[in-house]
Amino acid sequence: MIVRSVIGYVVIVVMVILWRLQGSAGFTFDIDGEEEECFSHSVQYEGDIVHVSFVVISVHPSSHIGNNGVDLVIKGPLGEQIHDFRDKTSGKFEFTAQKRGIYRFCFSNKSPYHETINFDLRVSHFSLFYEHAKEEHFAPLLEHLAKLEEAIYTIHFVQHWIELKTDRQKIVNDNMSRRVIHKAMLESAALLGTSILQVYLLRRLFERKLGTSRV
Repeated sequence: MIVRSVIGYVVIVVMVILWRLQGSAGFTFDIDGEEEECFSHSVQYEGDIVHVSFVVISVHPSSHIGNNGVDLVIKGPLGEQIHDFRDKTSGKFEFTAQKRGIYRFCFSNKSPYHETINFDLRVSHFSLFYEHAKEEHFAPLLEHLAKLEEAIYTIHFVQHWIELKTDRQKIVNDNMSRRVIHKAMLESAALLGTSILQVYLLRRLFERKLGTSRV
């Protein structure tokens, strides 16, 4: 009977883990130049762990490539600042909620360019499993399962963050490659034009000298 109960709890917890991981992919939004966009999330329990990450997906041409970061300010229920990112194209942070309530996440785009941002937010609450445990010997098992959930999510979280950063770097590299190719083509065209002009001038010079010699 105990074995069946344990198996039942394991199946339920694993299903919860998979369900919660499916909802942890985050979302993408747009923010116009010199604008601010804020999001709110309710944390139900003190001691919950809040995971945050973001990546600026859009990449702009020319000199703006090196300066297309955004600001992110995280504030608690009383308006206290918890953490901030300044002029970053990506960031990852986690913190323990000291109070239950509404937490705000405000992005600021100080550049004149439109930006596209992928934002991930997740709250981990482990005590949920213990609230439904009746037998004392289930506690160690549920504790290990809760840690397993956190480990699986951390891997998923970091993998998703790295994939977005890799995609963004690919866009940057592609843009740089195009500029290098265009620059090389312009330099080649300029060199060819200079060579043709030199040949033309030398030919005219020889023709003039030849004409002078005949006279």
